[in-house]
Amino acid sequence: MGGMRAGDVMPSGTVKFFGAGTAACIADLITFPLDTAKVRLQIQGEAQKAEGFTTVKYRGVFGTITTMVRTEGPRSLYNGLVAGLQRQMSFASVRIGLYDSMKQFYTRGTENAGIVTRLMAGCTTGAMAVAFAQPTDVVKVRFQAQVRQLDGERRYNGTIDAYKTIARDEGVRGLWRGCMPNITRNAIVNCAELVTYDTIKELILKYDLMTAGAFLPHTTSLWHV
Repeated sequence: MGGMRAGDVMPSGTVKFFGAGTAACIADLITFPLDTAKVRLQIQGEAQKAEGFTTVKYRGVFGTITTMVRTEGPRSLYNGLVAGLQRQMSFASVRIGLYDSMKQFYTRGTENAGIVTRLMAGCTTGAMAVAFAQPTDVVKVRFQAQVRQLDGERRYNGTIDAYKTIARDEGVRGLWRGCMPNITRNAIVNCAELVTYDTIKELILKYDLMTAGAFLPHTTSLWHV
């Protein structure tokens, strides 16, 4: 992402693409229970109306996690993990991995990328990532929201079954439900994250704030991943 100096080797687009997806999958493995708790808290009001409950089932993030472990077992915290990893591999790979390529596209291959160009590249890859990965996000959230019944019955029996069931019952467009709000959100988030990262990294490299022998030796080489 810019800031190249003599002797530095820029990773290929393929390395960036799969590197971003792999890193996001690792992060998702660690944070997935928190994401599941977030989804349960978000849908709690609708679930109460549908099931006729008046009491609050989930209270706070850690209270939600504790309740899920007690009533549904620890594995419930990872409901939808397969779809979540599919989402990260497709979403983050496009959103982060193609950012440099899109920036070069807007600058016609030059390294002189201004703030407007970076914003455009961030918005573009953020929107592209959502449009591409939305079905995986829909399935992930459906699994996270799915509460196991006392008889063990579930609406979806697996990730592939979920894709098929949604497409059959709601049409193929059902897999892209909520796509436009998600595109808007992630275009803005992508701009804020990547443009800030890109600008700070460029300043660090420009003023040699991180060099070999410092607290984090050879850290500057990591910024190009």
